[in-house]
Amino acid sequence: MRTRDYEAGVNGRESLRIPFRTVNVRGLELLINPDRFRRSMEEMARVGATKGGGVNRLTLTDADKQARDLFAAWVSDAGLELQIDEMGNMFARRAGREDEAPPSMAGSHLDSVPNGGRFDGSLGVLAALEVVRTLNDKNVSTRRPIEIVNWTNEEGPRFPPSMLGSGVFAGAIALDTAYEMKDANGARFLDELERIGYRGDAPCAPRPIGSYLELHIEQGPALVSEGVQVGVVEGIFGLTWLRVTMRGERDHAGPTPMHMRRDALVGAARTIAAIREIPGKLHPEFVATVGEFSLSPNAINVIPDDVTFSVDFRHNDPELLTEARRLIEEAARREAERENLEVEIQDVGGSTPTAFDESVAQVIRNVSEEAGYSHRPMWSAAGHDARYAADLGPTAMIFVPCVAGKSHSEEEDMDWEDACRGCDVLARALWKMADS
Repeated sequence: MRTRDYEAGVNGRESLRIPFRTVNVRGLELLINPDRFRRSMEEMARVGATKGGGVNRLTLTDADKQARDLFAAWVSDAGLELQIDEMGNMFARRAGREDEAPPSMAGSHLDSVPNGGRFDGSLGVLAALEVVRTLNDKNVSTRRPIEIVNWTNEEGPRFPPSMLGSGVFAGAIALDTAYEMKDANGARFLDELERIGYRGDAPCAPRPIGSYLELHIEQGPALVSEGVQVGVVEGIFGLTWLRVTMRGERDHAGPTPMHMRRDALVGAARTIAAIREIPGKLHPEFVATVGEFSLSPNAINVIPDDVTFSVDFRHNDPELLTEARRLIEEAARREAERENLEVEIQDVGGSTPTAFDESVAQVIRNVSEEAGYSHRPMWSAAGHDARYAADLGPTAMIFVPCVAGKSHSEEEDMDWEDACRGCDVLARALWKMADS
């Protein structure tokens, strides 16, 4: 396949180059049309494109609307019925022979993190569209209807929490609660949803689904480092978010003797260092991160009196999550006592580990083997809408490698052969699930 670069004009600024990695896919026996799939991916990557080669499409912004409008146009061209629910979730329906049967769903999201990658989410939505286009080309009918879904606010940086649209759809989050969410500038979710014209009439409420498949880049290094082509995702890690506040005493950096200080920053730093060591005590795949940090007064010549930091920890074993929580609290209270500080630990959010349906995972294994693709089982340490879809019907995910394991950044990239291989696995699996 010849490399093709698109010139992307963004908001009246100079043209941007959006290159896709050059890979020859002619040797693959694909069900899908790789050229058409690539054109769709490249055109979507122009929406909200950044100079660094990524995309900036925060939920309910003008760029998000443009991406939705483009997807809606393609859905119409494919002869699908588009339904938009009260949360702005978009469902593109292809009728089945037994059209009242619970649908086989496939999709992901079109929103992004700030200056994120152009494959994250979009790959799953547009691959599902390519699958339906392929079924149309081949005049293939399926027993179940197929629905392609673009979930609202999967990422969540503008309107936390993440996976908001699928969470409301699954009944885990109240619609009114979601509507009242505000961004950092005070803009309300409901007002922004109406502003871009994507507050639909369909109820956003649980309904049965026959199956749900989600294709996604791995967002980690396992597949690329091991040379494995397909990840069969058997579940999603549970996670816990905490916010730790340590309070000491503000004082002058010069005259205050060291033995008289109540330095909140010292207590926080020692606690964070202890948290860094916890995963190694529990399990090789356990992860813990301090991603937010603030201190007061943040002045070079003043002893800090107030420090707040976040803790994010994840694994698929609930007992290990409980033990990690205990160890984090123990470390925080130990270091607070050592520095004569007050400490407060607040729950911010989280989720329990979610195991996917073994029968759907087996279909992914089977079609990967039929196509000659290497595969391995894995769990996702990142959250995905499949986590909520699993509450409504049999669900599993398909991962494909990304370059150097990078994601949530403009450096996110993948070989086009891997993208096509993932779309091909989705096509084979979705076809089977929709005919079951």
